[in-house]
Amino acid sequence: MHDEPGFVTVNLLTGFLGSGKTTLLRRLLAEDAFADAAVLINEFGEIGLDHHLIERIDDEIVLLRSGCVCCTVRGELAEALKDLYSKRERGLVPPFRRVIIESTGLADPFPVLSTIKADPILRHHFRPGSVVTAVDAVNGQRQLDTYIESNRQAAIADRLVITKTDLATDSERQALESRLRRINPDALLVCAGDDDLDLSSLLQNATTMRGDHVQSPSGFYCEEPVWLTNADGAPHRAAISSVTMTVDRPIDWTAFGIWLTMLLNRHGERVLRVKGILNLVGEERPVAIHGVQHLVHTPVHMEAWPSNDRSSRLVFILDGLDGEVLKRSFEAFTLADADVRPPLAIPAE
Repeated sequence: MHDEPGFVTVNLLTGFLGSGKTTLLRRLLAEDAFADAAVLINEFGEIGLDHHLIERIDDEIVLLRSGCVCCTVRGELAEALKDLYSKRERGLVPPFRRVIIESTGLADPFPVLSTIKADPILRHHFRPGSVVTAVDAVNGQRQLDTYIESNRQAAIADRLVITKTDLATDSERQALESRLRRINPDALLVCAGDDDLDLSSLLQNATTMRGDHVQSPSGFYCEEPVWLTNADGAPHRAAISSVTMTVDRPIDWTAFGIWLTMLLNRHGERVLRVKGILNLVGEERPVAIHGVQHLVHTPVHMEAWPSNDRSSRLVFILDGLDGEVLKRSFEAFTLADADVRPPLAIPAE
C-alpha cells in the first residue's frame, strides 16, 4: 500500500451523519488486508463489534478476530495515539502498521489531520495517509445543500465512496456523482455496492500513486474552474470553489515553496486542498505535490509525465478565497525575478 517504512500510516474515514461510514468500516475490518491495523472510534456500541471481539485488553481497547486492534477515543486524539503506540511498543497490543480513525459525522476533518503535524512526538512515529469520505446516495445532495461540513468532508477526500446506491435511482446517483466531481475533481470516486470494489485500494497512500492513476487523459483533472452550487444551481453559502493554474515554463522550486508556505501560513484553513504536478527547473521528471489546508505531504518524483504536455498544473479547492487573486499572486511571486517579488496579499471573500 506504499506506506513509508518505519512510520505508522494514519487514515481518516469520514462522512456526514448517516452516510454509511460505520458500515464501510465494518467491511474494512473484515478484510485480511487490515489485520495489522488499529482503529480509533468514538464508541464500541456504535459499530456493533460484539461478534468480532475476541479479547478485551482494557476499558478502551479490544482485539478483533482479524487481529485488528480497536479502541475508543475518550479525550484528545493526540493522547489516544500516543497511548496506543506506547502499548504497541511494550507488547500490550499486537503490532500494527496503520491506524484508521473514524471521525464523527459533524466533524470538520482537518483538525484530525493536523493533530499529527502539530505534535512533535506523533510526527516522529506517524504519517498521514489517505482520507476516505462516505457520501449517502439518498441524502447526499440535501446534505451538500445544507451543511458546510458535508462539503468540506467531500472536498478534503482522496477517496469518495457513494453508499446506499441500492436505495437511490440511477439519476439520483449520477447527479450526486457529477456534483462530487465538481467539488473534488481528482478524488477517486467509487460506489460501495460495486461487486469489483477493492477495499484495500481505498487506503492506498494517495501521495505515492502513479501519475496515470490521478490524472485524466489530458494530463490533469479539473480543467475548468468550478463554483459550488446547490442542487438547483443557486450559489452555495459555503463559498467553496476550485481554481486551476497551468504554467508552460519550468518553475523555480525555492520560489514556489516560499509562496506556498506563505499562502498556507496566512490562509491555510481556507485552502481545503492543493494538488498538482510541477515541471521544475533542473528536473526531468514531474514532481507531484499534495496538501490539505496547513498539512503538505512530502513531494513525490513521478516515474514519467502522463502525456507529452510538460506544463505544470495545479488545482486549489478554496473556501472563501478569490481564485483570480490567488492566480495573480502565484504568477507574480513564482514567475517573477527574485528582486521584484511582491508581498503575498490574498484577501478572503
